[in-house]
Amino acid sequence: MKHIVYLNETGLSLATKIQSELKDFQLTKIKDFNENIFDNSRAIVFIGALGVCVRIIAPFIKNKHTDPAIVCVDSVGRNVISVLSGHIGGANAICREVAHVIGGNLVITTQSDNTGYWALDTLSQQYGWICEATHEEMNRAISTLVNGDPVALLLDVRDDGTDMMESNLPSNVKVIEEIKGAKDYKLIIAVTPYIYYSDCSIFYFRPRILNLGVGCRRGCYPAGVADYINKHLVDNDISPLSIKSVSTIDLKKDEAVVKELTHWKNVESCNIYTSDQLRDIGVPNPSEKVREVTGVAGVAESCAIKASGGGRLILEKQKAKITEASDFTFAVAVDRGALRGGHIEIVGAGPGDPDLVSVRGRCFLERADLILYAGSLVPKELTYCAKPGCVVRSSASMNLEEQFELMKEFYDRDKLIVRLHTGDPCIYGAIQEQMSFFDRFGMSYHITPGISSFQAAAAALRSQFTIPEKVQTIILTRGEGHTPMPEKEQLHKLAASQSTMCIYLSAGIVDEVQKELLMAYPPETPVAACYKLTWKEEKIYRGILKDLAKIVHDNNLTLTTLLVVGKAIDNREGLSRLYADSFKHLFRK
Repeated sequence: MKHIVYLNETGLSLATKIQSELKDFQLTKIKDFNENIFDNSRAIVFIGALGVCVRIIAPFIKNKHTDPAIVCVDSVGRNVISVLSGHIGGANAICREVAHVIGGNLVITTQSDNTGYWALDTLSQQYGWICEATHEEMNRAISTLVNGDPVALLLDVRDDGTDMMESNLPSNVKVIEEIKGAKDYKLIIAVTPYIYYSDCSIFYFRPRILNLGVGCRRGCYPAGVADYINKHLVDNDISPLSIKSVSTIDLKKDEAVVKELTHWKNVESCNIYTSDQLRDIGVPNPSEKVREVTGVAGVAESCAIKASGGGRLILEKQKAKITEASDFTFAVAVDRGALRGGHIEIVGAGPGDPDLVSVRGRCFLERADLILYAGSLVPKELTYCAKPGCVVRSSASMNLEEQFELMKEFYDRDKLIVRLHTGDPCIYGAIQEQMSFFDRFGMSYHITPGISSFQAAAAALRSQFTIPEKVQTIILTRGEGHTPMPEKEQLHKLAASQSTMCIYLSAGIVDEVQKELLMAYPPETPVAACYKLTWKEEKIYRGILKDLAKIVHDNNLTLTTLLVVGKAIDNREGLSRLYADSFKHLFRK
């Protein structure tokens, strides 16, 4: 339960306002507040003086691991104060929500928030890690960090959490690549699935990135199997807490040992694969006997690899036999791309303005060791945020093989590469052929989407490209130039739908484009030729379809020109029912 506790009618008015947005809170009069409400609440917002709040809750406070989040709002809503359980209980987060609802001043006093240190006690919850530390160990680690003592950061994985930590590194923290030589530190914070040994205290976060593949004899007795695997992992310096999935072949799905393991530790999922799904997966320890029975070279290894998305084995097939009735095999694979090493991030640069690249994309640009940008389409200004020592190269003069050779050189040195494409990479980004290389060589890569020029065009034209009852479809396409168009996607056939059409890469063939469009659109259809959207050189020319080619030719528009066609341009007719009073839905009944 969550409560908003108020003192009087003035407080009730403020409480009602807060509840209108934070609907999972119930209103409670202060005279009805008691120990039972305190003990059984996840969060409590008090309306009134801080002193009153403190005196009321003081007799019931136990510890930060069990106490509810306490927030106090003064009687006029000027200040919103996080009072108790700021991190673990979530009071700081609730405090921000309440402040936003009423426009109050946010008052947060926890040291980590005000000094720029990580909130160690909330990182595991925020990023899906498991923290091994006891309450006492957590408190000691927090004290060591915020007191400015020398701290080492060991990162064996790459995810949103480790990206955040690297991007917000406190001055007393240094990233290390191995445990050896860490004796000069008072604390090592490690985000890793591995177990390390050091004279220095190690504070572990366990990312959920490991996948357990299991095979067994028919009727394998399950007793002791989980304990055996647990011990074997620890003996091989692998933390069982990082196991997120158990997988096997469909022939074994009903085996008691498989069912037992799905309830083991913090396993999130059980994957059952067919022999067809596993047949082509290469394993280091194939068995002809297993292949005869199952159709695959090895159950445990192939299942682990499949569950990891093609990741690598960190524990190859282990044969175990606890009793004559418990004969089984297991292997462990890490999620593809989870462990640190070389990584390629394909980033959508947006339409051109450096301010329109995503926050995530900007973070990658700031951390990259190599930025390879599409120089003919992406402004160089987007690379000015690169860190010292980063190599920045334009791919404009490179063929595909040259681009790949450069990226692989950095990848093999365990570096971070950003491949920077214009707009959103999925739209004429020419990334498919690059990804085929990455897949062929088993390279880690990911795509960060970007704002496309068609979205920038809608903004610049101050137009909604989907108009109720007039046009509900946006077509992104191009004219037929050097690359032929599929028969069914010829412009005049697409134009028959009368959709809003955004035509890329076609300024050079605008005469043919206009001819095809006039086969379906009326000559007076609104058009816009948008040149270098969001760049300093941006120019937009409006007109009607019969004059489109003339507009392009008269203004010498070539590359980076987007042609927009359709009656949605500048349209102010047609109302959505979304905000109509008669339209009821989940949030407005």
